[in-house]
Amino acid sequence: MISPDIVRDALKKKKVRSEEAFGLEYLRFNDDYKDIPRGTVIFKDFVIWGYPHIGRIFMLETGLKEQFEAPFWVEEKVDGYNTRIFKYGENYYALSRGGFICPFTTDRLEDLIDLRILDENPDLVICAEVAGPENPYIEESPPYIEEDVRIFVFDFMRKNELGFLSHGKKMELIEKYNLPHVKVIGRFTSSDEDIKKIKEVLKKYNEEGREGVVFKEDSERNKRVKYITSYANLMDIKVNAKNMLQLPPEYYTNRTLRLVLFMMEEGLERTQHLYEELGKAFIDGLFQAIEQFQKEHKVYRTFSCKLRKKENAIALLELLSKTSKHIQVKEKKLEKEGDYWRLEFDKIYLNMTGLLGHLLSGGIVYD
Repeated sequence: MISPDIVRDALKKKKVRSEEAFGLEYLRFNDDYKDIPRGTVIFKDFVIWGYPHIGRIFMLETGLKEQFEAPFWVEEKVDGYNTRIFKYGENYYALSRGGFICPFTTDRLEDLIDLRILDENPDLVICAEVAGPENPYIEESPPYIEEDVRIFVFDFMRKNELGFLSHGKKMELIEKYNLPHVKVIGRFTSSDEDIKKIKEVLKKYNEEGREGVVFKEDSERNKRVKYITSYANLMDIKVNAKNMLQLPPEYYTNRTLRLVLFMMEEGLERTQHLYEELGKAFIDGLFQAIEQFQKEHKVYRTFSCKLRKKENAIALLELLSKTSKHIQVKEKKLEKEGDYWRLEFDKIYLNMTGLLGHLLSGGIVYD
């Protein structure tokens, strides 16, 4: 548990906020504080710890040798958003990475996963990735999901406890309850032979448009690191061009560097096509933003998702508006569609909209 003194100090420093959703009141760590990760939540009866930050290696060969002291498991990193699923009383809930109870994920849980696991193991917390083209948070999606969303379990925690269940226990639960999960590529070491095998997997993932992998040491310390393909770095640049002003410059420089290092380590050729794709990733989004502004006087992206309950769709819009400082969320459509409610909304990028309005009307900026 977390001591009351730490909670009081965190409240004074505004690292903790009081939240309410689905009739539940709880405290949410909105930032890292001492050894408590962002996204940790305190309910009346238990604590659910935040999902820890996972470091990234830029060079595979030297990175694996440097970071791991024991064999490690390699799992696919699915391109979606992080959630923690738990049971409270008779109901099931899903937390966002930042510790909000997510109306969308909570609404769709029974479609996505067999929740008997939490009935029979109420102390468990399921850590999973939700991915697909019809999610309300991110634009990118794995190439093998063509519609709606799917869930992929990658870890289990217990209420009130830091850390994760072992790989063996995790796979035992996944198999027992037939849970959808991330692909487990295998158990490897940092030997030259194994690194060569991992590189082949990553080269294939890059060609298929997959995001990358997570390495998890098979030891008590259970260290984790991630490694991303050049395709994923290129897509990050492309997708976020419209929101360029809201992101720090290092967002783009880091991804360009990671793209180049991946290509060098994988022995991928520098081609005219690559140069064109990288330039296109930066420039196309800006062209689209300018064209949008000229036609509609705003820069935005449209999202579409479906929910079981109308009130959860409304709660989702309220949460997105609350958590998006520089983005305006505007409902376009909320209509019954079979057994679901179809929600469409725009995320309007206020900084880019404002700058283009200023520049295209003849305004000046000082470098």
